[in-house]
Amino acid sequence: MREKVLRFLQKEVDLNHIPGAVIHVSYQGNVLLQEAIGYRSVFPAEAPMKLDTVFDLASLTKVVATLPAVLKLMDVGELRLDDRVASFLPAFGSRGKEEVTIRHLLTHTSGLPAHIAYFKEKLNADQILDRICNQPLKNASGSKVVYSDLGLITLYHVIEVITGERFEDYVGREIFAPLGMMETGFNPTFDKSRYAVMEYSEQLQGYKAGIVHDENTESMGGISGHAGLFSTIQDLSTFARMIEQNGICNGKRILSEAGLRLSRKNYTPFDEEYRGLGWILKSPTYSSCGDYFSDMSYGHTGFTGTSIWFDPEMELHVILLTNRVHFGRKPAILRLRPRLHNLIRCYF
Repeated sequence: MREKVLRFLQKEVDLNHIPGAVIHVSYQGNVLLQEAIGYRSVFPAEAPMKLDTVFDLASLTKVVATLPAVLKLMDVGELRLDDRVASFLPAFGSRGKEEVTIRHLLTHTSGLPAHIAYFKEKLNADQILDRICNQPLKNASGSKVVYSDLGLITLYHVIEVITGERFEDYVGREIFAPLGMMETGFNPTFDKSRYAVMEYSEQLQGYKAGIVHDENTESMGGISGHAGLFSTIQDLSTFARMIEQNGICNGKRILSEAGLRLSRKNYTPFDEEYRGLGWILKSPTYSSCGDYFSDMSYGHTGFTGTSIWFDPEMELHVILLTNRVHFGRKPAILRLRPRLHNLIRCYF
């Protein structure tokens, strides 16, 4: 398998679909493959991808930081899924949003729009929240899946209200520190040689490295519930092991089995896109985990070229980290991911 997977990824590098990648495959608790290939940077100069390269996880933030924070708050009795958002953010309860719940935000069924380019107005985090609070719904809550960054921006503010502390401090102390994920966090300060280099920025007159790619998150100071998290393959493999072991890692209980089991349920059988709490579930239509992963599979993707997928039926998980936006926003990653997962899954 190793040679075929690396050959597949090398072909994608040669086609300029991705500059490089780090791949991790675990089967029944054993790491079968963990390799770096290609380049962390092509422009302005080539630099090789390494196993300790630090990646902008983009929307993996939703399931590696925000979802665990919510589940932890549920575990300690501070939150329930059917709590109304307006109970914590009173200004949110207007323009049809009075009945929007935490469950709606996590399952992308709140009715909020998918995306609004707040960064074009140079709004900060509080100003963006104010805009969301005054935003009318586009759909009735609970009626349709619309993948919404606005919902996860709202959710991280809810977490801060409940905990009385900064989101990054709470998730760092409660999730990352107990797991030993010492190279995971927001606004990282590693040496520039560690980063997978992202897209060219006209504002910077250079390529982003260690600066969050998502423009709204950058405008918010680098921290949000929908994007902004940076990490390495080693830290993410630790996180994945905890998820696969129902909340336990290295003998420590991080999250409850009950919460994680709840997160993997299908809350949107009425839509062609199946959603758990935070997680994307294997759906009858297109799925980035490919064709062969079982119907129990769940995972997530990130716009920068990252993904994590679990197939609990096989005790298999695959983490793919790329910096595909270094070459711009071409859609090749949309075909790369499912074909890669098919290639891996056919061995088991």
